[in-house]
Amino acid sequence: MFVTTLLSGPESAGFGSAPVEAVRAAWDGGPVRWLASGVAAEFPMPRIPPDRWQVWADLQARGVDLIVQRAAGCRRRVLIADMDSTMIGQESLDELAAEAGVGEKVAAITARAMNGELDFGAALRERVGLLAGLDAGAIARVCANRISLRPGARQLVATMKANGGYSALVSGGFTVFSGHVAAALGFDEHHANILNIRAGRLTGTVAEPILGRDAKGAVLRAILARKGLTTDDVMAVGDGANDLGMLGLAGAGVAFHAKPAVAAECDLRINHGDLTALLYIQGYRRDEFAASA
Repeated sequence: MFVTTLLSGPESAGFGSAPVEAVRAAWDGGPVRWLASGVAAEFPMPRIPPDRWQVWADLQARGVDLIVQRAAGCRRRVLIADMDSTMIGQESLDELAAEAGVGEKVAAITARAMNGELDFGAALRERVGLLAGLDAGAIARVCANRISLRPGARQLVATMKANGGYSALVSGGFTVFSGHVAAALGFDEHHANILNIRAGRLTGTVAEPILGRDAKGAVLRAILARKGLTTDDVMAVGDGANDLGMLGLAGAGVAFHAKPAVAAECDLRINHGDLTALLYIQGYRRDEFAASA
């Protein structure tokens, strides 16, 4: 059996029963279960329909996300999440570069790297090199003034933890930011690159080896080995090309407001919903969300 979920974005007016019933009827689905009125609904069905992606495209034009997945095991026990442009609304390195006066140049490189057009490690070294000599105090300023949590981030982590889940933040950025974000959201652990600092200034270098696409997958495997779990127990979420390794390994790999090249590789795509969409596609109702600090 499979389950289909329809979701609207946080800024939309939501949707009524008409689009849900239309898809359910066309796909020979079972009874509709509303997870949040006007925001998220699901129904079971016997098979994946051949017109899945055409229906998906039609709903995208109306601001509605469509997820089709196997019904068994939808609730995951591990959350592996990217940080930049996923759990936070910014690229932290770009924000640090803005403090150094090279924001536009660094952001252009970041965009190409995240879309898979550049080697991640080489692009990271190049961007960090442009920050040589920057006062390390800029890091605290970025954390305080330039970083914002994505809507739904707190509810996602808190709800999965309240239901026995384990969470890890795995970033191609830097520990000076991932530590801040992990603490704010309640992640159990975090992994990222180390930004070299000497005498209170950035050296323009990053500690090797660089945590990139392969390393994110390695972190996922290490957590599963420690916990005695399998990839089917994992939900991974990310938006950039360096996330594809972990997205491909996870039982549920979610492309969240992802770059086109990344979304094309994933069956689970959230383009309109916020991070609570990752709870809805696990079958959580809105009234089951855990309270977050």
